[in-house]
Amino acid sequence: MRQIARWLLCLVLAGIGLQLFFLGRIAFMTVVAPESTAFQRSEAWQIATNGRANAKRGDSPGWQQEWVPYDRIADTLKRAVIASEDAEFIYHGGIEWEAIERARQRNAKAEEIAARRAAQARARGKEPAPAKIRGGSTITQQLAKNLLLSGERTLLRKGQELVLAAALEALLSKRRILEIYLNNVEWGEGVFGAEAAAQHYFNKPAARLSANEAARLAVMLPSPKFFEKRPGSPYVSGRASTIMARMSAAELP
Repeated sequence: MRQIARWLLCLVLAGIGLQLFFLGRIAFMTVVAPESTAFQRSEAWQIATNGRANAKRGDSPGWQQEWVPYDRIADTLKRAVIASEDAEFIYHGGIEWEAIERARQRNAKAEEIAARRAAQARARGKEPAPAKIRGGSTITQQLAKNLLLSGERTLLRKGQELVLAAALEALLSKRRILEIYLNNVEWGEGVFGAEAAAQHYFNKPAARLSANEAARLAVMLPSPKFFEKRPGSPYVSGRASTIMARMSAAELP
């Protein structure tokens, strides 16, 4: 029993130490921009070991990212991202429990539909399509996950994400959270941040993005590698129009 108690104590101390490490990292971000995120390091390793899956002949395999301050990111992009990803961004405390519950209900229904379609596909001898799972994460939660956590989907990781989202909201301003998010979010394979995305897709700085260009970038955020190969798809155009219609209501920090 003493041995078990010692192990449990070690686990508890390790957990507390990890949380203090995370809090220190977040507090440091109040004045210093993060050089990279956990997700970016994982992607860099994948590209270094396997090459770029979406690369074309003549493409540069290099990494595209350039930090720019908040004022050098067009308000059109800030409004487009908020309208698309998190309309209540400036009001919530980092977590929207109602959005999480709505996502859970949608995903349960999607899994039921996918199961029926899978049975039909197998009966015809075809490969079934996976269920389309949607998240209910706020911008703050997305930042917490990308900054410090792995990409695995477990209850423990989700719980840690919620704790870190609360810490981000407690230690950083909404403006700083959005600034870090827009400078680090993925917009394609090896393309990270607003400046790199604006240069990569439109050959212009992030400060000069039009409303339509910003909306098209916002469309990509849930699945940037998928939409990177389909920039002119009807879905992108239609979804961009919807986002543009909502941008005027998106409030900035």
